[in-house]
Amino acid sequence: MKLNRTDVLLMAFCTGLIVANIYYCQPLVILVAREFGLTESHAGKISYLTQAGYALGLFLIVPLGDMFERRRQILLITGMAVMSLLLAGFSHSFFLLQIACVFIGACSVVPQLILPMAANLSTDEDRGQTIGIIMSGLLIGILASRAVSGSIGFIWGWRSVYFMAAAICTLLLFLMAKRFPTSHPSFKGTYAQLVASMGHYIKTEPVLREASLINFLAFATLSAFWTTMVLFLANPPFNLQTLQIGLFGIAGAAGALAAPLVGKLSGGMNPRKNLIIGLALQLLSIGTFYFTGNHLYLFVIGIILIDIGQQAIHVTNQTRIYAILPEARNRLNTVFMSVSFVGAAFGSAMGLWLWEKGQWPFFCAGISTVILLNICIYYFYRKKLKV
Repeated sequence: MKLNRTDVLLMAFCTGLIVANIYYCQPLVILVAREFGLTESHAGKISYLTQAGYALGLFLIVPLGDMFERRRQILLITGMAVMSLLLAGFSHSFFLLQIACVFIGACSVVPQLILPMAANLSTDEDRGQTIGIIMSGLLIGILASRAVSGSIGFIWGWRSVYFMAAAICTLLLFLMAKRFPTSHPSFKGTYAQLVASMGHYIKTEPVLREASLINFLAFATLSAFWTTMVLFLANPPFNLQTLQIGLFGIAGAAGALAAPLVGKLSGGMNPRKNLIIGLALQLLSIGTFYFTGNHLYLFVIGIILIDIGQQAIHVTNQTRIYAILPEARNRLNTVFMSVSFVGAAFGSAMGLWLWEKGQWPFFCAGISTVILLNICIYYFYRKKLKV
């Protein structure tokens, strides 16, 4: 079966709505802190616990897509996501909410099952553009989730966000059951052999190693920003409410518009050039954040730059690893995305730590160092790799 345009758009739609589950919590940190009597930085744990859960799900669940039928796996995991979201909504202790957040993250890996499915059903010429379109849906989901979460949380409370998400995933279950194609897994070994093979690919595939390292630090950068910006905007001189903070997620939608173009360019002779462009945009964005002062228009420009930069890095790297071994795309994606979201969890924790140590200026200095380290990794691999 070959994907048509409608199939690709449907996959992008489902990907965006499911990945949003990971990010709903970020604008809600202030509301959660107030209800449970916590400091905002302590309540911020739900951000990196959700991302850590996602990394766990990537490592334990996504490889099974090479071993079992993907459509059935997607429906099962989405059903578990519904139960996890309901658990968060009914949580009456912060401890239980933290547990629910780990499960929400682990059960929100469905986009990483959809992407290899789409890659397998695409031609070599269309694969980069297909991945770019689905990644657009993913990024729109990430960014819109913050705006929606902030608005709904402000009006009806943070619990209503999780109940809404559970309802959305329930509707998606029926849609995906009706429209998604069945797949034919290629791996015939045991689960232990499946996991062991990922270690082999790490050792033997330098493109996978470089892409994973760069994505680790790029995700850390982006996640640190989105976690810490809530505290930055909620404190003087801005003193913004959850509703207002959530709306800043809309500014990053420009990055989603860049994804199909990046995907198309990633199919060229030397897609690595997109990586240095993305890293440069991330570094430039931190400069605008540092000089924001009372000028929020600079802050908005920085959001646009950091998200376009992230798209350039992520879509390019994902297209590169899908071209390595078609029969092992789920396992390659597992390594790549597990490392990426460990980076996201690390970035959230690091952002909170930098904020506590020196507020916004210290945060900007610390994140700039991370981006410069990433640029060093890029140039280290420059002579070894051309793709």
